[in-house]
Amino acid sequence: MEAKKILIIGGGYGGLKVALGLQRKLKTAAKITLISKHDYHYQTTLLHKVAIGTLGARKARIYYRKILDPKKVSFIKDKIIQLCPDENKVIGNGGEYDYDYLVIGLGFKPDSFGVKGVDSYAYKLSSLNAALKLAENIENKFKEFVHTKNPKDLQIIVCGTGFTGIEFAAEMATQLDELCLICGIDRTIPKVTCIGRSPHILPVFNEKIVRVGEEKLQKIGVEIISGGNIKEIEEGKVWVEKNNEKLEIEGNTIIWSAGIKGSDVVEKSQIPNKKGRIPVNAQLQCKEYPNIYVVGDCALATNKDAIHAPTAQLSAQMGDYIAELLIAKLENKEWDKPFVFNHRGTVCSIGHTDGIGIVYHKNVQGELAAFMKNTIENKWLFSLGGFEMVLKKGQFRYRTSN
Repeated sequence: MEAKKILIIGGGYGGLKVALGLQRKLKTAAKITLISKHDYHYQTTLLHKVAIGTLGARKARIYYRKILDPKKVSFIKDKIIQLCPDENKVIGNGGEYDYDYLVIGLGFKPDSFGVKGVDSYAYKLSSLNAALKLAENIENKFKEFVHTKNPKDLQIIVCGTGFTGIEFAAEMATQLDELCLICGIDRTIPKVTCIGRSPHILPVFNEKIVRVGEEKLQKIGVEIISGGNIKEIEEGKVWVEKNNEKLEIEGNTIIWSAGIKGSDVVEKSQIPNKKGRIPVNAQLQCKEYPNIYVVGDCALATNKDAIHAPTAQLSAQMGDYIAELLIAKLENKEWDKPFVFNHRGTVCSIGHTDGIGIVYHKNVQGELAAFMKNTIENKWLFSLGGFEMVLKKGQFRYRTSN
């Protein structure tokens, strides 16, 4: 019999886990292909560090060809532009690719929620390249302040008080002392403001740990505007409505991290979806097209065991599950096991040596939380390339770019 073709589009946490799971465990002959628009994978949970400059681009990139065995998994660099599920193929800039089984893991896009000016005036931490552009902007603003003398150049506004926004704001605030020292700037001039719609930051956490987080942020100089509805972004300012008052927040660097949606490619396809996210059953299978499986931010789970906020942990577990499922199918074994998310915990870093979170249902904070955050990142690296990968790319307590 002709070997089945398994096509994985997207090399994020979910897609890469599917490819590696098949590479390590599949004994049956199959043609496995991973397609990504980049040659490299990167940890989206560390993009805030890249944007501040505390994590270099070289260390952030993990090249697919270094971790995939070409005898078992083919890698193709291409950008997918169209899904054709009725014809069992996808179309990229470089050609067409057919499949017997398709795994969609095309990741996320920032959701502007229709707020005017987001696309024109705000940076988004949506990719490694986007983070590098933001890092260059911040560096230039501080370096050129000696000439511009414009305080607004050193005022940074973060729209969104979820993980991305809070981690970026905290990382930025903890680096201001050093940036001001290097550039000869009065430390009282730079300012970081975080704006969120929720009454408190990080709504996924309980009230007790959230209060600790807010105190930590205020201590390092982050101004938090909670319960604020962002109405519009203009060049150098954000208009916020709070308690029926309109506030004007000024700053020449604006970051939008108020929410995400699924892939544009999925959203424009004929596959039924909600904002680029495909409803899937308990086996992460597309209902209309049974040979299509979805992982990560493109999956919209409909069973209660899988309905969680999109996270790297969730995506990785989905990838592991799909690898096992496909192996069973290719070996003609019965598979009725549903996907169940094992929530081990979530940690939000507040700079490199501080943080808050919940690990195995227990609140953690301070250096312990920072240690747990680093452990989570290093565990992911270990799953890709063992101890060698951890030593090369890992996060450690006293090792930053500084």
